[in-house]
Amino acid sequence: MASTPESQQGCAFINPYSMKAKRVDDNQKEIVKQIRRLGITVVHLHTIGKGCPDLLLGFQKRNYLIELKDYKKTNSQKKLTEDEVEFFNTWRGQVNICETLDDILSVINK
Repeated sequence: MASTPESQQGCAFINPYSMKAKRVDDNQKEIVKQIRRLGITVVHLHTIGKGCPDLLLGFQKRNYLIELKDYKKTNSQKKLTEDEVEFFNTWRGQVNICETLDDILSVINK
């Protein structure tokens, strides 16, 4: 298979063998379950790393990038990583930080 340079692919190549596992917040599994019950599609992005948000949601022909933080943790534990800050500062589309299902629903219902 021929390889295409990154700049021509339209997205960055991610080597799955060089990635370290990103922690998943304790509330993610339950919130994803609740989101899916509402008919919202979910793709987990947390494994991508490099500051990429945790979830890609799809609802009514729109997409939403969500960085999920655990509301039970202290503010210092919920702080964005350096990679997340860089992603948020350079991403040219929508991305939101949410802690609860209600937070997510308020983003979707804007």
